[in-house]
Amino acid sequence: MSTRKAPAATPAPGRPGRRSSVALKIFMALTGILLIGFLYLHMIGNLKIFFGAEAFDHYAAWLRTIGTPLLPHEWYLWIQRGVLTVAVVGHIVAATILARRARQARPVKYAHRPKVQGSYAARTMRWGGVIVLLFVIYHILDLTTGTLNPNGVHLEAYKNVSTDFAPGRWYVTLFYTLSIVAVGFHMRHGIWSALRTLGQQSPRGEVIARATALVLSWVLVLGFLVVPFAVLVGLVD
Repeated sequence: MSTRKAPAATPAPGRPGRRSSVALKIFMALTGILLIGFLYLHMIGNLKIFFGAEAFDHYAAWLRTIGTPLLPHEWYLWIQRGVLTVAVVGHIVAATILARRARQARPVKYAHRPKVQGSYAARTMRWGGVIVLLFVIYHILDLTTGTLNPNGVHLEAYKNVSTDFAPGRWYVTLFYTLSIVAVGFHMRHGIWSALRTLGQQSPRGEVIARATALVLSWVLVLGFLVVPFAVLVGLVD
């Protein structure tokens, strides 16, 4: 009788690990869409600075009254911050798990592995995500808590922004610009990937998805950068 072992059976496509990875990708897509929606609302709110200090400061104060009298003062902001924190942490954890599984699925390293073709955004998703995370932490300490802001006065939103991006603080504007561009690259690939995860598979849909991702990321980048550069050149003071 032969003692040779039969080759191990290939796991079925619907195995639990595969289903878990699909669920993680869907979770990443949904949390990504939530975060993009917030960024767009944040960007639109930022543009109110062009209506003057009174209008912008009134907008900043109004944010703290959303939901009243049903919700106590500022509760909406704290609920929003909690939801966004969960979304960001969950997004990062899901991305880390999926990246680890992808590496484990390719355990053999080849000396001359062919270069993978892909967009610049796709190849830089990981370090781009790290830059975005560091920027979010800095942004909170700068314009939310006022800890790192040269003015840092509660509800003086207009002055906080105008002093933050003053010409003498060009290095802050430079860091802000690089970070927002990193957000744009991350968002461009993220939107395309999310649409594929949620069911987009056709060639025509692929073209539309890529164009949509490009346009939305560019609009977001320009919408965020117009404020610090307006301060830098004196349009907002």
